[in-house]
Formats: sequence, structure tokens, C-alpha cells
Amino acid sequence: MALMITDECINCDVCEPECPNGAITQGEDIYIIDPNKCTECIGHFDTPQCREVCPVDCIPLNPNYVESQDDLYTKYQKLTGG
Repeated sequence: MALMITDECINCDVCEPECPNGAITQGEDIYIIDPNKCTECIGHFDTPQCREVCPVDCIPLNPNYVESQDDLYTKYQKLTGG
């Protein structure tokens, strides 16, 4: 599953630079995660880096984008060309 940022986000700016896929951008009110680029860091790290640095724990799984680990790895390969 892709991740999402909830409205509990405090715009602390720590998650955006941690995303290896560039999936996190500043939205109108809070940061947002592009589900087409989010791989939960599969292929890069063992755990989602945005979740590691988020001080308010506002990054749950996005129920609208159900993906298996294999799906996420395939997405990683498409995004990175490898």
C-alpha cells in the first residue's frame, strides 16, 4: 500500500527530503504523498523513511491504494529504471 499523510501533519518539513522516490510534496495545507511514486521505501530501505522521521505519527497506509510487497517492488523498479 502507498502511504498517506493525514491532517495531523504539522508541516515540519522533515519527511519530504527523506523520500527516495520524491513522492512527498507540499500540498495546499499539509504535505501529500503521490501514491504513484510511494513504494513504502521498498527497494531503498527496510522501513518507510517518512515514518521514521515524522514527529507526530501522521503517516498511515492509504486504504485507497492496496498493493502487495511485490507490487511495490515492481513500482520501485519502474521508478528507478532497475
